[in-house]
Amino acid sequence: MEETTIAALATPPGRAGLAVIRVSGPDAERILRGIFVPADPRTAFSDRVMMYGKAAFQGRVLDECMAVIMRAPRSYTREDVAEIQVHGGEQVVSSILQALFSLGAVPAQPGEFTRRAFLNGRIDLSQAEAVMQLIASTGSMASDAALRQLQGGTLRFVQKAQADLLRIMAGVTAAIDYPEEIDEAEAVGDILPVINGLADRLRKACDERAARILEEGLHVVICGKPNVGKSSLLNALLMEERAIVTDIPGTTRDLVTGAVELDGIRVLLKDTAGIRENGETVEMIGIGRALDAIRSADLRVMVMDFNGKPDGLDRMILDRMEGLDHLLVLNKCDLPRDPGIGPWLKERGIPEDQAIPLSARTGDGMGVLRRAIRAHAGGMGENTLTLARHARLAREAALSLQNAARAMADGLPLDLCAVDLNQALQSLGEITGNNVSEALLDEVFSAFCVGK
Repeated sequence: MEETTIAALATPPGRAGLAVIRVSGPDAERILRGIFVPADPRTAFSDRVMMYGKAAFQGRVLDECMAVIMRAPRSYTREDVAEIQVHGGEQVVSSILQALFSLGAVPAQPGEFTRRAFLNGRIDLSQAEAVMQLIASTGSMASDAALRQLQGGTLRFVQKAQADLLRIMAGVTAAIDYPEEIDEAEAVGDILPVINGLADRLRKACDERAARILEEGLHVVICGKPNVGKSSLLNALLMEERAIVTDIPGTTRDLVTGAVELDGIRVLLKDTAGIRENGETVEMIGIGRALDAIRSADLRVMVMDFNGKPDGLDRMILDRMEGLDHLLVLNKCDLPRDPGIGPWLKERGIPEDQAIPLSARTGDGMGVLRRAIRAHAGGMGENTLTLARHARLAREAALSLQNAARAMADGLPLDLCAVDLNQALQSLGEITGNNVSEALLDEVFSAFCVGK
């Protein structure tokens, strides 16, 4: 790989004011000199100095542009890297890329620049994955977590766990090699608490729900009977007129979606068809989809009418959410309250202070609802692993440690326990890339965009 020089568009394709084309490899400077003509002939191709000029090939001017050479090892890939900033027209970009390929560059594969950065030791595998996580982040908390990982947060946590595990393994090895000098029972007594503490630390870092919400967003479904104000509530949360609002029951017949950021977390909202027993065919299909959405959501917001009498349909909808995370909202609090709501809530065992009164029309109580939704997303600890692959491997390491601890407690030979300890070390190494196969690298970097 390092004998070839790769090139690709590093910015999104399509029309734009600016496009950046990246070249990396041993021939990067030669290829740059073959296409870039400085405006001032006296310009030296100095390291990390932006130059103004034109892109030209075979006597034809391709564009007016800027260019820079970043010589190894002070570059993204630790190879010689050249970047050319051109106007973002498709024809301009295509013609310059074709010229680069004619000069000896080859098209970069998805994630190949970052893969070279990893293989050349500039970043570890967890930091490489953080690059794509940062590009794909949809909320400020997700981008902050990706930046923390890119700056070595995951690496430091895993390296500390690896160092602790190596000390454990050293103690086990010493007890195996010097049985006359080290009492095995005493060694096990000293090592067991350390193993259990490390396993517990790894398990606590594996909050897969928090990691998924950070990556995908919190899925929230707004549900309830027809005409209780679900669509109005969706519009109020989004602060735009996304859903049609009328006084006619059954207006919403399919899922209406929208996204909003609440305190750094992306929240994906779904307004559903009003749930009732009888309706026309199309409406009943929408109700079926509403019930499916209720089952699959992270959080359900059930809307009731503040001035409408609760009935068996309200009870049926609430029963469907039993055991599932949900909030109860009493909409239209700007209108007189129905006196039957309090006793109905009491009968259902719901404290009245757990029902949020609000008005989607006036905005009263919306702040309380937003804070309640955000609270259900949870938070991210300093050591929370924010990628599913990392969480899976850390959980596997914790399980191997648990197996080793159980074997020690059962009095099995220490050399058998060492097998599980080695497996735990292997799992942790797959997070940072210390132990990694070519197939795993292909899987990780295939998710990257070309040019990164």
